[in-house]
Amino acid sequence: QVQVLESGGGSVQAGGSLNLSCTTSGFTYNVKSVAWFRQAPGKEREGVAGIYTGTGATSYLEDVEGRFTISQDNTKNTVYLQMTNLKPEDTAMYYCAANPGLLMQALGRDEYMYWGQGTQVTVSS
Repeated sequence: QVQVLESGGGSVQAGGSLNLSCTTSGFTYNVKSVAWFRQAPGKEREGVAGIYTGTGATSYLEDVEGRFTISQDNTKNTVYLQMTNLKPEDTAMYYCAANPGLLMQALGRDEYMYWGQGTQVTVSS
């Protein structure tokens, strides 16, 4: 059974840090593209960070570059999002998405067909 599961969300004060995890299971092909998206109230869902697990190539939303880091542990089928120096504008529901056949990192919402349920990140002023 295909499953994408996020964890690690929570509430922090501005300047704090959080680490999110995305574990995938049920895929026959483990080399795939995985990305983090977020959606805040009143805004469209946007790509935050993506990684192609075949090479480790990454891409980032400009607003988070230098503060967020996406990484992988293929032995655990897990992708991480390390978030530092969090700002109130980072507050959103964060989603993990996967495409088992895409051979590149990508941040396009339409590139992904498997999605997790989301984990809430709240950053207070």
